[in-house]
Amino acid sequence: MQTLRLSPDGPGLARAAALLAEGACVAMPTETVYGLAADARDGAAVARIYAAKGRPGFNPLIVHVADLGAAQALAAFSDQALLLARRFWPGALTLVLPLRAGSGIASLVTAGLDTVGLRVPAHPVAQALLRAAAAPLAAPSANAS
Repeated sequence: MQTLRLSPDGPGLARAAALLAEGACVAMPTETVYGLAADARDGAAVARIYAAKGRPGFNPLIVHVADLGAAQALAAFSDQALLLARRFWPGALTLVLPLRAGSGIASLVTAGLDTVGLRVPAHPVAQALLRAAAAPLAAPSANAS
């Protein structure tokens, strides 16, 4: 796996977004940890996260999205979940919700479950990368599992 150090500015974010579109993994900061991110719709890219971390395939990943609208496209929200999302997103809250049929999320992300963990990070670099990539990003912590 090649390591590139990219700056968190326009060109660096554009390069990171291009790498994600090519199926690569990139590290990204969140307000709590650095995550190892890949396009959550790309099963091969998600498999690279599992391989890099030595993570067992039965352990699902969190999906980071840019905003509540992007989250609602992927999962069904109850009234209570909407209240929590509106109160705490963006931020360090992960909601585990029923996955929408046709969401496009790779089954490896959810470990075959019918739920998905969703988060809208508040970190400005994570937000900028999510917008540049225009994709949901599976991104567990970057440490070994």
